[in-house]
Amino acid sequence: MTRPRRERRPADPSGRRMTGRGASALLVGILLVIGANVLAAPVLLYVAALLFGLLVLAALFVFAPRRRVRVNRAVAADLLTVGDDTTVRMRVELRTLLRPPAGRWSDALPAAVHGQAAGPFPAADAEPIPGGTTMSMTYPISGARRGLASLGPLRLSTADPFGMFTRTDELGDVTPITIVPAVLPLPRLADRTGRAGGTAQTSSHRLGQGADNLSPRRYVPGDSMRRIHWRATAHRGDLMVRQEEQESSPDALVVLDRAGTRWAGADPDAFDRAVTACASIAVHLVDQGFAVDVVDATGVLIGRLRGAEDERDGLLVSLAGITPRSGERDHGLPAASEGHTVGPLVMITGSIDAADAGSLPHGGAGTPILLATSSAADALPAASLQGWRTAALGDDPAEAWADAGAADPGSASTDAGSGHPQHRRPAPARREDSAGPPPETAHVR
Repeated sequence: MTRPRRERRPADPSGRRMTGRGASALLVGILLVIGANVLAAPVLLYVAALLFGLLVLAALFVFAPRRRVRVNRAVAADLLTVGDDTTVRMRVELRTLLRPPAGRWSDALPAAVHGQAAGPFPAADAEPIPGGTTMSMTYPISGARRGLASLGPLRLSTADPFGMFTRTDELGDVTPITIVPAVLPLPRLADRTGRAGGTAQTSSHRLGQGADNLSPRRYVPGDSMRRIHWRATAHRGDLMVRQEEQESSPDALVVLDRAGTRWAGADPDAFDRAVTACASIAVHLVDQGFAVDVVDATGVLIGRLRGAEDERDGLLVSLAGITPRSGERDHGLPAASEGHTVGPLVMITGSIDAADAGSLPHGGAGTPILLATSSAADALPAASLQGWRTAALGDDPAEAWADAGAADPGSASTDAGSGHPQHRRPAPARREDSAGPPPETAHVR
């Protein structure tokens, strides 16, 4: 996976200052000079000169450019998931003529991660090398919010041996890190399409090289002799050939509505909840045997899942940096739903009203599901009348997914995660996975 090029940040030249001890030494030296002139006591001048000399030496120790530092930072996990932990290891190589200065180190952390990235300097495992010292520092981090961020630079705060001046340097490059949305486990859909998964979706109207479930037909001129079904021919007395059922690719579509006006003024975490639901649903559907496309409401492809691990990672990376679009509104799903008639169609949106919900087409999808983070009181019932299975998307995507899967078109589900009911007709009880295998008439197209 290609990672963004590291950006280099210049060192902070203003991280040098005099401490309270240094200021006190300077003040005492000035008072000694004044006292020597007033009291005619030359010995006080010698003491003042000693203090001034210490201040000069301390300033040279801190202000003079003296260090060359190389920082190598490695993150244990290539992708950090929100809520998960990982470890960052830094290898620091310090080139200096003197011993390493004492102080503290800290690594700058973005708001997208939490961690304790600080400690004493030099580190406990510091080892001398020709012309300097090498050491390693390790600290844990956890994903707090999805996004593309950077770790670093390393901040090193040191002081002179007398504690009169301090110096803070920003050293090394930053290291990019990707925090991807969490993928939460979801229950299976209660309908036959959900329970059977992609394996239930076959078409038997085409000829060709398919599965071994055969349906013989009469021979017509032009059929290959290698396709003659000899057993059926002997049974019926007419020349019969194999008509093989060709399995179609499982097909599911997940639509993430990015229209800015549907997210404007909403809870700042609402879009993150929608992204988490989008990732969880897409991965859940591909695990059930569907080939999944993830698009926005204008039909722009965000990710495609066919079961490969790198496709899953690619989708999560795309979702890590996705944001609502500003200054536009996507009406309906003309591009996203066109031609989608077989498997589940899942629409995840923000704030919608009845007009929005009533104009959402689903193209005759086998299982159309609409999840909204916020909606007017009559919005979800209006969408349900269009054939959608609806639910309000709260803090728990699994609850919203289960409610939408259990709902019948024509009713609206409760507000998942918040307990506030929408207008709703009673929905049938959900059937558990243990209900047994799907019947032979499972949703076949």
